[in-house]
Amino acid sequence: MRHVKVARALAAVGFVWSAVSLSFAWPQAARAQNFQTSAPTAILMDAGSHAVLFEKNADELTAPASMAKTMTAEVVFNEIKNGRLNFDSEFMISENAWRKGGGGSGGSSMFAKVNTPVRLEDLLRGLIVQSGNDAAIAIAEGVAGTEDNFARKMNERAKQIGLSQSTFRNATGYGHPEQKVTVRDLAKLALHLIEAYPDLYKMFGEREFTWNKIRQQNRNPLLFMDIGADGLKTGNIDESGFGLMGSAVQNDQRLIVVVNGLKTAKDRANEARKLLDWGFRAFETQQLFAEGQVVGEAQVFGGNKRSLPLVSKKPVRVLVPRGESERVTARIVYTGPLKAPVQKGAEVARLQVNRGDMQALDMPLYADEDIQEGTLSQRALDGLLEFSTGWVRRAFTSVIEGI
Repeated sequence: MRHVKVARALAAVGFVWSAVSLSFAWPQAARAQNFQTSAPTAILMDAGSHAVLFEKNADELTAPASMAKTMTAEVVFNEIKNGRLNFDSEFMISENAWRKGGGGSGGSSMFAKVNTPVRLEDLLRGLIVQSGNDAAIAIAEGVAGTEDNFARKMNERAKQIGLSQSTFRNATGYGHPEQKVTVRDLAKLALHLIEAYPDLYKMFGEREFTWNKIRQQNRNPLLFMDIGADGLKTGNIDESGFGLMGSAVQNDQRLIVVVNGLKTAKDRANEARKLLDWGFRAFETQQLFAEGQVVGEAQVFGGNKRSLPLVSKKPVRVLVPRGESERVTARIVYTGPLKAPVQKGAEVARLQVNRGDMQALDMPLYADEDIQEGTLSQRALDGLLEFSTGWVRRAFTSVIEGI
């Protein structure tokens, strides 16, 4: 049984956040996090709710190795989606791409011939299925002229899609002292690829690809296990150890797993599968709010109304461990008071649900109605209230940030 209580705590004086109190039947956080993995860094995420089910050193910066190629793919997918590229676009295999990423380079390769044009569709399969470094460099040069220019595009896109902690310096994943990611960001990237490009994402599930009469299997071991896996990518260089981004679907539920820093390819396959098996077995879905249901309110400054109802555009669901219950906390976070006018449907806040010290859910909330600019007298009154209470808000906010 679920009891949900929403309160506009602190909103009356315009604090930069508004607390939401939830009372919910939820298993003990310690028990949910009791899973053990030998992976130095790991995360398990539910794609439907964006809930983090397990994490270990998820914000530690590590080298991505060939998992960086998923960011390379994202840049290309975005160009295709926006009509600037298509599968029939042709890129040349330069001598640079051939020497640094070809068959004689010692790394994974598509084995493309030097100074030959290759269709983008084939280069993408060389990148994703075969993990070809020659394909990655050819793509970088074809899209941006040089690898350095392409790396700048990678970082621009990374910021746009919310990868706040990661830095990319090349399209291949070759070691670079400044190329660092977190497994949390890689999980976000995987989720973005799945949600934003459902048709193009299918390439990550292809088990083999043949180019230049050389047939190669996908390096993702999860694809060859009977667990519903359909992506994403592996990686291994000396700086990173063995890593894997994976995703699998069972009973209409999709989980995303990322591990890195393991000692062998067998270890990364085993640990990734163990996390997925545990996630599918140990959790069940509970709904907190229906689609369009008011979750809470935000304070508005200078409007014809002083509060704005907030809703989610999809049901708010979380994965909860099976077992005993405990109280969990949630809050609506926004920079406020919001300044009128506010248009209905605008993203103005976020709902964050925490299980113990771990954030289990973070999703956007939207204005449920239009707020027009208030009359002169309404704006004057709001200005007076802001002047008289602003010092309280600033003082209290500084206390909150110091906790």
